[in-house]
Amino acid sequence: MSLRIALLGLLTVSGPSSGYDLTKLFEGSINHAWQAGHSQIYPELNKMAADGLVTVEEEGPRGRKTYAITDAGSLELRRWLVEKEPSRSHRSEAALRAFLLPTLEPQEALALLRAEVEVYDAKLEALEALWRSKSLAEVGFGKYALDLGIRQIRTVRDWAADTAAAIESSGGGARP
Repeated sequence: MSLRIALLGLLTVSGPSSGYDLTKLFEGSINHAWQAGHSQIYPELNKMAADGLVTVEEEGPRGRKTYAITDAGSLELRRWLVEKEPSRSHRSEAALRAFLLPTLEPQEALALLRAEVEVYDAKLEALEALWRSKSLAEVGFGKYALDLGIRQIRTVRDWAADTAAAIESSGGGARP
């Protein structure tokens, strides 16, 4: 996924917004799935304006610009959603750790896995709190991504707990 597509989506949902507003929207929504900071967002908005995907609706004090999506930007977002096959591969440090887990001593592996369970429990708690904070009548932007995130975090947390239990039951976790 590209930052460009994420920004087009945010502008579609929010309407005309400044770079600052988009950064805040990003942090409160898409950032759970795709991270980007203002140092990436502002240059991308300028490129998008140059490519005709957004326009600068107004320029305010201290150079504050309000961006709006153009018809070309809407078409680009739709094309990406409907026609482009998403990449199904990704780099995951968690998956790499899982692959390399057997290189650790059992006690080290258990400590790592237990720490992972704690991290994922905290992430799950935060996402579930976000889910509960949404009105059930609200069919809002990000609802499906939030559901996906909760399911993914729960699965990884369960994997870490189950793997720790398997190592422990095989005698690898027995204390001397």
